[in-house]
Amino acid sequence: MKQISERLLLFLVGAVQFVNVLDFMMVMPLGPDFAAGLGIPASQLGLVGGAYTAAAAVSGVAGASFLDRFDRRKALAVAMLGLVVATATGGFATGFGTMILARCLAGAFGGPATALAIAIVADTVPPERRGKALGKVMGAFSIASVLGVPAGLELARLGSWRTPFFAVAALGLLVAGAALSLMPPLRAHLDRALAAPAAAVRPVSLARRPIALLSLAATATSMASGFAIVPNIATWLQFNLGYPRSRLGLLYMAGGAVAFFSLRLAGRMVDRYGAPRIAAVGTAIFLTVLALGFGWPPAGVPVLPLFVAFMIGNSTRNVSVSALSTRVPAPEERARFLSAQSAVQHLSAAAGAALSTRLLSVEPDGRLGGMRGLVVVSTIVALALPFLLAAVARRLPKAGASTGVRKDVLLPRGGEPLGEPP
Repeated sequence: MKQISERLLLFLVGAVQFVNVLDFMMVMPLGPDFAAGLGIPASQLGLVGGAYTAAAAVSGVAGASFLDRFDRRKALAVAMLGLVVATATGGFATGFGTMILARCLAGAFGGPATALAIAIVADTVPPERRGKALGKVMGAFSIASVLGVPAGLELARLGSWRTPFFAVAALGLLVAGAALSLMPPLRAHLDRALAAPAAAVRPVSLARRPIALLSLAATATSMASGFAIVPNIATWLQFNLGYPRSRLGLLYMAGGAVAFFSLRLAGRMVDRYGAPRIAAVGTAIFLTVLALGFGWPPAGVPVLPLFVAFMIGNSTRNVSVSALSTRVPAPEERARFLSAQSAVQHLSAAAGAALSTRLLSVEPDGRLGGMRGLVVVSTIVALALPFLLAAVARRLPKAGASTGVRKDVLLPRGGEPLGEPP
């Protein structure tokens, strides 16, 4: 029987998330580069990011009907292999249409990969330590910023904008192979589903619960408010705030390095103080950056500290949402719920990105216009997050109540070997 420690398992899941996040993240700072190469207007770059998220939303809805029927390890391997092919396809794009198609394909596999990765963490780590574990796994976002995005930008400078797509595809193939070979079979949720009444595991049963709908609404507000801004950051910083293209990689490296540690701290704080309070802190940081960096930037505004603060605020909100949402479903319906959450997550991100293309315009000097209106909309949406998470927390079982998690598939604090129970 294959066994693995909790630490190695989290490392593998984090590696999967690193490739998945990097595939998505690198497209945004590379936007001005491939927009020039493919003749895409800068104001339409939000649609490229939106294509990924829209496809991920559709695949999330589909995955909600079947992901819990398979061994988590095998399902994750299939999703990652599909993502590898899709990423390589992006490197062969010849115009706006083919790039959109490539990003749709990437989203179709990237969405389920994210849902499965989070489900694996929730299956194997108990609720009282789950925030810390998710903080580590979500640190892949920071590592992608520190190492992946700057490396991608440098590869694009040394080669062409196509080079980073091929490099990420090759890395994804290695990570998929490692996860498939080192992870044990993860089938405890299947055993539990067989022992449960059929009515208890239907997807619709969870969708009708107020706590699930509130959790999905929290996900929607976090993603929509963030991705109204995210696809346009590189363009805004370069053309509106005068930040040099040559230092863009350094910016992502610094922001990611700080966010790597802040994510771990935020995960610990969620375990200690609860998701609603930590989300409120992250929201306050996020809104401050929106006002000073995008809505009403003062003359000579320091770009580096604002960008770092943006990443801290946004990542703190996201880890709060993720940690609390894993407590909503039972193990046998977890991947289905997280797939539905992934659908909402990506659909909301696509909506935010699409909204940006409607409100923003390109001025004759290349600057983006209409950002202030976009900031106002993003602020209104973001303010709802702490209140929605508080409503979810009030409806969760009290401490000490049954969580529905099988103790024989959890790892103790010391990280003893994990494997299927005999």
